Amino acid sequence: MKQNPESTSFGTKNVTPEEKTNLVLDVFDSVATRYDIMNDAMSAGVHRIWKDKLVKQINPQPHHKILDVAGGTGDIAFRMNKATGGQAHITVSDINESMLAVGRDRAFDHGIVKNMDWVPANAEKLPFEDNVFDIYTIAFGLRNVTHIDNALAEAARVLKSGGKFYCMEFSHVDNPIVKQAYDLYSDHLIPQMGSMIAGDRESYEYLVESIRKFPRRKLLKDRLIEAGFKTASYKTMTFGVVAIHEAIN
Repeated sequence: MKQNPESTSFGTKNVTPEEKTNLVLDVFDSVATRYDIMNDAMSAGVHRIWKDKLVKQINPQPHHKILDVAGGTGDIAFRMNKATGGQAHITVSDINESMLAVGRDRAFDHGIVKNMDWVPANAEKLPFEDNVFDIYTIAFGLRNVTHIDNALAEAARVLKSGGKFYCMEFSHVDNPIVKQAYDLYSDHLIPQMGSMIAGDRESYEYLVESIRKFPRRKLLKDRLIEAGFKTASYKTMTFGVVAIHEAIN
């Protein structure tokens, strides 16, 4: 297995893996209550379209057991709950209990009281048995994991044979003109919105920096195979701003 090159990067700072984990926890403790509002502001609501497309690609079925990792506020879980008529059993896990608390409150507000569990868990060491889940999802969370390869191996472990892994994550824009505009937006407007809306500029500066540190699409595909998946593929959306990786266990 690779040496998890991202494990000592917290944005542009070099830190120990333990420090990175704690710093990321602090970031999401800080932004939890404003996280969904900021998602709408940063993407002009487009994140909703991305998430709808992810769930359409997953095509969850009522009999599926689903694990939504780093699923904190429940956006993906709620969509899959709706898509399966509330019949699929969905476990939402997140290392950050502040984010989970927001998700549980939202579930209550939506009237979702059955077939959804909320479990504090580190993606690198999941508290589940082998070969349990049909579907594993992680949306906009993998880049915040300290040891990405460990998390990928854990995903392969908890999935059944033939189970499917889905990761939706910010990616890298290839078109140079679009990239220039996207970089200007990311560097200047996102931290400013973080300051104005969430009262936290530094956390959103980190989130922008973490996107740039995230593995390129082809490299992540290769790392999925190294983690034990039989096949892996990806597709991009919005000029490469976002990518969906799919892998079969």
